[in-house]
Amino acid sequence: MMRLAISGLALLLLAGCVTAPDTLPAAPDPQTQMTALATRIADLVEEQRIKLDPSAKALAIDPELTRIAEARARDMAQKNYLAHDAPNGDTSASLLMAADAKWQGLLGENLAAQHYVKQSGVDVDAFAARFLDEWMKSDPHRDNLAFPAYDRTGVGAAVNGDTVYVTQLFASDMGLKPPAGDDPKSTVTRYPSAAEAQRDAAPPAPVRLRGAEGVGP
Repeated sequence: MMRLAISGLALLLLAGCVTAPDTLPAAPDPQTQMTALATRIADLVEEQRIKLDPSAKALAIDPELTRIAEARARDMAQKNYLAHDAPNGDTSASLLMAADAKWQGLLGENLAAQHYVKQSGVDVDAFAARFLDEWMKSDPHRDNLAFPAYDRTGVGAAVNGDTVYVTQLFASDMGLKPPAGDDPKSTVTRYPSAAEAQRDAAPPAPVRLRGAEGVGP
């Protein structure tokens, strides 16, 4: 009975010259995929970090770092730029110190952008892998994500037009105590690498790493 029913349906379709539309399902709106993309990037970076240095500290997802990383990614997407300094002068370090007046330590930042085709949309796994691959090809970015003292991270992703922007932040207090006083001075010291910042934080006379950044180009 089932074979006859299928055969009859096929004859009906042929007789009526009806054909199925040759279209693919619409790709998901990339705006709805940014949280999943950020999560996947964090997972892949953690896996790669342990491969590079098994003694590296595990990265805990930090809500404050995540909020700032998302804000930086959105700002880059909205204003179409890719840089550690926003057009208004904001940096991840200045935003972090504005949110936490007594924050002190080392903040690392990796940025990236990737184009997508509207018809294909954003494949979360593939895009996350390509972001990691680009960072791994760059010595400063690879060293930044592999720096063993970092123990917190936050990732933000945003899309505008045909481009996805990503910010990943890494942080460590480097074993330093919070700055003394009710209104500590907010300053940012930039280092070409996290390793150089670590040397300045070493005894016997550590530099107060108030808002220090170890960043890739």
